[in-house]
Amino acid sequence: MDPTGPVGEGALCYPQEGLPCPSANSELVQECLQQFNVTGAQLRQIQARLLGSMERELSGQASPAPTVRMLPTYVGSTPHGTEQGDFVVLELGATGASLRVLWVTLTGIEGHWMEPRSKEFVIPQEVMLGPGQQLFDFAARCLSEFLDALPVSNQSLQLGFNFSFPCHQTGLDRAYSIDVVAVVNDTVGTMMGCEPGAGPCEVGLVVDTGTNACYMEEARHVAVLDEDRGRVCVSIEWGSFGDDGALGPVLTTFDHALDQESLNPCAQRFEKMIGGLYLGELVRLVLAHLAQLGVLFGGCTSPALLKRGGIPLEHVAEMEDPLAGAARVHAILQDLGLSPRASDTKLVQHVCVAVCTRAARLCAAALAAVLNRLQHSREQQTLQIAVATGGRVFEQHPRFLSILQETVKLLAPECDVSFIPSVDGGGRGVAMVTAVAARLAAHRRLLEETLKPFRLNLEQLAAVQAQMREAMAKGLRGEVSSLCMLPTYVRATPDGSERGDFMALDLGGTNFRVLLVRVATGGVQITNQVYSIPECVAQGSGQELFDHIVDCIVDFQQKQGLSGQSFPLGFTFSFPCRQLGLDQAMELNVVAIVNDTVGTMMSCGYEDPRCEVGLIVGTGTNACYMEELRNVASVAGDSGHMCINMEWGAFGDDGSLGMLSTCFDASVDQASINPGKQRFEKMISGMYLGEIVRHILLHLTSLGVLFRGQQTQRLQTRDIFKTKFLSEIESDSLALRQVRAILEDLGLPLTTDDALMVLEVCQAVSQRAAQLCGAGVAAVVEKIRENRGLEELTISVGVDGTLYKLHPHFSRLVAATVRELAPRCTVTFLQSEDGSGKGAALVTAVACRLAQLTHV
Repeated sequence: MDPTGPVGEGALCYPQEGLPCPSANSELVQECLQQFNVTGAQLRQIQARLLGSMERELSGQASPAPTVRMLPTYVGSTPHGTEQGDFVVLELGATGASLRVLWVTLTGIEGHWMEPRSKEFVIPQEVMLGPGQQLFDFAARCLSEFLDALPVSNQSLQLGFNFSFPCHQTGLDRAYSIDVVAVVNDTVGTMMGCEPGAGPCEVGLVVDTGTNACYMEEARHVAVLDEDRGRVCVSIEWGSFGDDGALGPVLTTFDHALDQESLNPCAQRFEKMIGGLYLGELVRLVLAHLAQLGVLFGGCTSPALLKRGGIPLEHVAEMEDPLAGAARVHAILQDLGLSPRASDTKLVQHVCVAVCTRAARLCAAALAAVLNRLQHSREQQTLQIAVATGGRVFEQHPRFLSILQETVKLLAPECDVSFIPSVDGGGRGVAMVTAVAARLAAHRRLLEETLKPFRLNLEQLAAVQAQMREAMAKGLRGEVSSLCMLPTYVRATPDGSERGDFMALDLGGTNFRVLLVRVATGGVQITNQVYSIPECVAQGSGQELFDHIVDCIVDFQQKQGLSGQSFPLGFTFSFPCRQLGLDQAMELNVVAIVNDTVGTMMSCGYEDPRCEVGLIVGTGTNACYMEELRNVASVAGDSGHMCINMEWGAFGDDGSLGMLSTCFDASVDQASINPGKQRFEKMISGMYLGEIVRHILLHLTSLGVLFRGQQTQRLQTRDIFKTKFLSEIESDSLALRQVRAILEDLGLPLTTDDALMVLEVCQAVSQRAAQLCGAGVAAVVEKIRENRGLEELTISVGVDGTLYKLHPHFSRLVAATVRELAPRCTVTFLQSEDGSGKGAALVTAVACRLAQLTHV
């Protein structure tokens, strides 16, 4: 006789022949319940299979019947405790066919929680069965009725909508035309509804009538999203895991019976082993089976025991609870129309323990898969994370959580997990999602307003180009201009025929190099040695400095076996110097005195004869180029060329860049050693970009946009934010975790949102710098093209400097800006190698070649 089939009104007793003796009952129960025992190996196999399914879905691999859905929820941030305001929440299906409307007030004060006001509406049958539009119309009427009863002004409402079923979302605000709308499921609400402790909850776990989990995934790993930065909450929808047969080895005969009786056979197999809707049913089926065997209740059943849904979740929890005692178990069984013996109550408790323990352990295996995923995606050896829990199984069944915790420790030993009960995930949690969305939207507006002056359009860049052209022309004519346009007396670039041995001096701040440069058919060979400049010499007279340099040259020649030989010598420096000729500073054979910018151009010019522009973008910035001699008023002659040292760092010192200067530029300028000077350089070069970023971060912190509004002493420190950090933070190869590590090393208590905003600030500042640099280069190459009366110009630019070379995007942005502003010029950028040393020697070599031609 089938104990789960139709029954009559009275109790049903099975034949007593062969009824097991009491001593055998326990063994039969244990044998039956052995089916619910899941081994460690089986748990690890489930963990691995679920992880595999998650990763396949994330990567977008086609699957005809995916066992997990991995739906992006478009929730991109977790609470950080400062959220505040009034929010309205619509919670659909909170208790069956109902709609709950809540008014939730968030105070922004940790631990301070105001009880929400709420009202529940029963959804009519015709609305439940009708089209979606009818349901939304009903929700709107309920919302209106609820708000009419409150003293609500005409304020703009921020609303969240919560549901407890799978939904493929396309964005947070696609459902209502209200200021900010969050459309989320109850699992996300659970994650968002727990109090942020030492760190935010980034996993939500619900075990209610059904079960699901969500977590914060790296956005770049979610194939359906077009994002490569930040995080997004993914709803796993793991209730359907195992629908492909993966759970076969751990399914019992009772699981199969339950599934066949359900409304959706062969679907939601994982949920049917864990969810609160099914745990009581599994217990009922086992008890009925054992009664049929004559092990329980003297072989008798009852209509209530044989009826689907006869044992609810709360009764399972009560019967399993050892504190409830045998009397409570006895009372529940009597309410089912049974006549339990004293021995039956103990055996029934065993059944409840077996069913619920399996559920908790299976849930732990699934959670361990999520933790493994987080640990892998964040590349962390030890994952420290908080999991928000919600649902009636957790609320009514304390042992479930303890078993879950123990099993997670076994399956994910590298993860330090804290479990935090969610506070009303459907109400407060959804309000928190809405509040976070509102906070992010407000912060986004403030960030955009702050960075808007740094986002230069083509018209603004063309204006800079035109102003630089005008300043160049004035400087060349000898008129007042912010560009000095200094003649360098370098009259030609290398043509490849230069040969011989040359010496070069590269003078820096606290040391200098002596170089022997051999220019031969096979290329250029360099031997060099670094010498320090003693502090007493550096602070002494010029004569003392030059005497020290001569001593070092003699030492170098002796070490190289070159004593007594005379070589043409070039001298390079990295500061402005008004020159009268190439050999007007030292009594040596042939001397070329050039700055590092000219050296860069000449160094690249040896490899590419079309290189006629030099550019430095490092600690400082400058440019030089080959100008028509007829345009240089300060040098006699009308034919030939002259390399002009622009000293363009001072461009804009006459106020011409005022329309592009921001309050942050002004702050950096005022704190510098030369206020009002080198304004172009202070918007471009590596010495200043980090400081600009620091001032922007201070401003955004004061607005509450960054670091929860908490000012740190480190950020107040001048020059703490090095320009090299921009290069590292903007690197495409760095994961957001590494960006956070850079900022945390500065003592900044940041969240993922903070890291993303700091990234945007760095991008805006460095992009403006690169674009301004590109506008300057465009002005130079257009000047050369027009000088020569060409329709099209093909030219190369030699470049040096750490910012240009090390920043991941600077060079590309410069080139792109030049293409836009100088479309008739084909410009190739060449990175210089040792422009200051090799370049000085090549200037000397060219000077020697030209001198020989003059003598001939």
